[in-house]
Amino acid sequence: MNNLSLQVKDLAYAYPDGHQALFGVNLELKRGERVALLGPNGAGKTTLVMHLNGIIPTMQGTVSVAGQLVNSNDKELLSAIRHKVGIVFQDPDDQLFMPTVGEDVAFGPYNAGLRGSELENAVKEALELVGMYEFLDRPPHHLSFGQRRRVAVATVLAMKPEILVMDEPSSNLDPASRRELADIVRSLDVTLLMVTHDLPFAYELCERSVILSGGVIVADGSTDSILKNAELLTANRLELPKGFAL
Repeated sequence: MNNLSLQVKDLAYAYPDGHQALFGVNLELKRGERVALLGPNGAGKTTLVMHLNGIIPTMQGTVSVAGQLVNSNDKELLSAIRHKVGIVFQDPDDQLFMPTVGEDVAFGPYNAGLRGSELENAVKEALELVGMYEFLDRPPHHLSFGQRRRVAVATVLAMKPEILVMDEPSSNLDPASRRELADIVRSLDVTLLMVTHDLPFAYELCERSVILSGGVIVADGSTDSILKNAELLTANRLELPKGFAL
């Protein structure tokens, strides 16, 4: 049985304007692994993430999710892949657009064909995982930023993804919301790829870290060893907060 949730082989990509964002990226994530994707702005992190469920079509190299090759030309397969790779964007308002929290979380499963009690159970389960079920009937714009981020996570969890991709999950959160989100992420039984500049958050949640810089992976190892390598961090424009002790 394939134990890999994600396999990226020799992935290269240039945008239509000629800008080369990725230069042959190789990356594997085992099922249940939690990996932080680190790197400076412009490193290619977003471009890599958008290949994982076919938002950007694979031009050179391959991307496989749970053993299935991501093929942007096969619409049925692409739909299945998008159920397996759930992306939580940095701004929750990019994902919340329905009148109520419950309708936002129901949107994906409904469009996947769930109805009645099956749909209700999917919504309830996802909202309970993020501690937001009591806000089922609340308009999302009445929630705090941290609560909206948790609902955005629930919209993805309702699809029961193989891989949860989180883009800068701790950004703009107050300390209490950050801690609550960390507790939620720790409790999830899912493969996690977390794109972040928040190195303490990566240290807290991900045993392994990968640094992407200039479109290539320049480091891949335990988060502890990577964060202790001051020279490596400096070379890739990454910094630990002053006073943070490993």
